[in-house]
Amino acid sequence: MDNRAQAGITGGMTQDIIIVGGGLNGPALALALAKSGFRVTVVDPRPAPDRAGVGFDGRAYSLAIASRRLLSAIGVWDGLEAQPILKIKASDGRAGQGAAPFFLTFDHAEIEEGPMGFMVEDRHLYAAFLARMDGIERVRDTVVAQGEGEVTLASGRVLRAALIVGCDGRASGTAERAGIRRIGWGYGQTALVTAVSHEHPHEGVAHQLFLPSGPLAILPLLGNRSSIVWSETEANARAIAALPDDDFLAALHPRFGDFLGRIELAGARFTYPLSLSLADRFIAPRVALVGDAAHGVHPLAGQGLNLGLRDVAALAEVLVDAHRRGEDIGAMPVLERYQQWRRFDSTAMALGMDGMNRLFSNDNPILRLGRDLGLGAVNALPGLRRGFIRQAAGLSGELPALLRGRLP
Repeated sequence: MDNRAQAGITGGMTQDIIIVGGGLNGPALALALAKSGFRVTVVDPRPAPDRAGVGFDGRAYSLAIASRRLLSAIGVWDGLEAQPILKIKASDGRAGQGAAPFFLTFDHAEIEEGPMGFMVEDRHLYAAFLARMDGIERVRDTVVAQGEGEVTLASGRVLRAALIVGCDGRASGTAERAGIRRIGWGYGQTALVTAVSHEHPHEGVAHQLFLPSGPLAILPLLGNRSSIVWSETEANARAIAALPDDDFLAALHPRFGDFLGRIELAGARFTYPLSLSLADRFIAPRVALVGDAAHGVHPLAGQGLNLGLRDVAALAEVLVDAHRRGEDIGAMPVLERYQQWRRFDSTAMALGMDGMNRLFSNDNPILRLGRDLGLGAVNALPGLRRGFIRQAAGLSGELPALLRGRLP
């Protein structure tokens, strides 16, 4: 490598890496890189304390075992309030009729690593990140222009670094400014997101009910509460979202059922249009994309944040290894290693969720019989079922150091 050329590229830079986006993936990457000795700046226009300071609003994330290991390695997990997921039950169904006779159950007792995952409220996770970012420069501003290794902020300030990382979501300005195109499509579905309190304990069981208009996820939170991600056709969702709370519950009840007793709303109500969004590449000169900026998936299996944290772990390891070898961390050969590591896995997951949603979000009797028999067959084969459990827990494939619980 020509170190003189590298010196010319990076000379005068105040930071090694600029991270655009301060949601969850951005801070996770910032902490991982800072702990490995990199100088990092996080640029985000949102007032950070607001999101951490709100009361319970119903938003929560399902974190796989591997994601928990990453959070532990960067110092975020200790003290974080989390509900273990001990079982996952998936079944076909219709509103008012309950689950089909064939179903699939994943039990944490089938793997050695403990609970398959954890449910964590957004406000708690975001606050945990903020509490540990004191030594990392955070700039509350908006990027308005971007060159190779530099960004210009709305304030007029120019930041320079060896690498710019876009953690700025599906409408990533970082990707657009780098000339990275996106492919994708809408599902004609909208997610209705909220939380409910219920009479009976959930026992740490997550439920995924596949209804003709879209899947309904009932995810356990601490106490007698569950997070609801209810996918409906766009027209139905608009009508349901406009209902007052009591009527909303009346619409939810025949889909939810009585297995947890009486239910009441326990959080705010949100709606999110559902779509697939994939960047045609994850890198450009001195640019890398992470999380939804690279791949936005259907929330069917709750893998969105987990996929982003897998990106974080892989990119951190690639950059640390390159730095130790004396390479320019923003050079394309280095970034190609990251893309090669993550692009196939994340694209396969996105298309897999797309296929599952299309298979289950209909009432075709032939498809219904086939998928019910398929769920029953997987449930009857312990080896295959265990493989699916390990995949959902983030334990399959080549795992970066952070997903094994240690810094790269």
